[in-house]
Amino acid sequence: MRHERLSRHRRLWSVLVTVLLAAVGLTAAPAQARTPAGDGPRTARLLAPNFKAPFPCGQRWTLSHHSAEVRRALDFVRADGGATAGTPVLASAAGTATRMSQPAGAGNYIVIDHGGGWQTYYFHLASYSVASGASVGQGQQIGVTGSTGNSSGAHIHYEQLLNGTGQNIVINGGALPYLSQYNQSYLTSDNGCGGGGTNFRTWGTDIRVRADAFLTSPVVTVLPGPTNVFVVCQKQGDTVNAEGYTNRWWSKLRDQGGFLSNIYIDHPAAQLPGVPLC
Repeated sequence: MRHERLSRHRRLWSVLVTVLLAAVGLTAAPAQARTPAGDGPRTARLLAPNFKAPFPCGQRWTLSHHSAEVRRALDFVRADGGATAGTPVLASAAGTATRMSQPAGAGNYIVIDHGGGWQTYYFHLASYSVASGASVGQGQQIGVTGSTGNSSGAHIHYEQLLNGTGQNIVINGGALPYLSQYNQSYLTSDNGCGGGGTNFRTWGTDIRVRADAFLTSPVVTVLPGPTNVFVVCQKQGDTVNAEGYTNRWWSKLRDQGGFLSNIYIDHPAAQLPGVPLC
């Protein structure tokens, strides 16, 4: 009988303790089920796309951040001798692009929704290269670098957002520094450097690679001399004359992110052999 009374007392005491703890909000899940502080954002970062630089393969840009930015943005300008203005802006990950405009602020800009709450923003575009609502692939040109809106010079203003909140920018899994001045940190792009294309050798010096197959199209980069290039496709554009030859065909270069007149690749021929149409 004594043991039964003690057992009843223990059960009653256990119930009383549980009720008191619940009343003051001290009940908790078992220790193994607890989530460490900050684990949510870390998990979300693991689920982020593998973002790449928002400019063409092989180009070297410098970056900076200024305190007036609304979110955790970085600004990029070219540091490899090429012109910033007119350089293609590339999608840093696949997603759905939406055109936006804010004449007194961001200017012409594009937002890409990557899914999972992730978005990237590209401000101050000189022009758009895709339709609003278009599905874009990583490395696809979405616009042209410019200085529209509230901007003091051509640059790419770039942001990564998670559920509408600006994040510290990560490229290829590595965090970029937030410095207040250019030419202290640099980033060379591997965006759009994937395989494919037919290898050719160019001729001539200081040959301009353009954003499209037109002589009025912005210059993407300049080939200083004979260069091995990979051509992914070709199409007709403006007529080019050089050394007594005429050619209307242009090649899209895989690694330079632009078009080069076929006259500087194989000037006697109108089309390059074995290269598909764009």
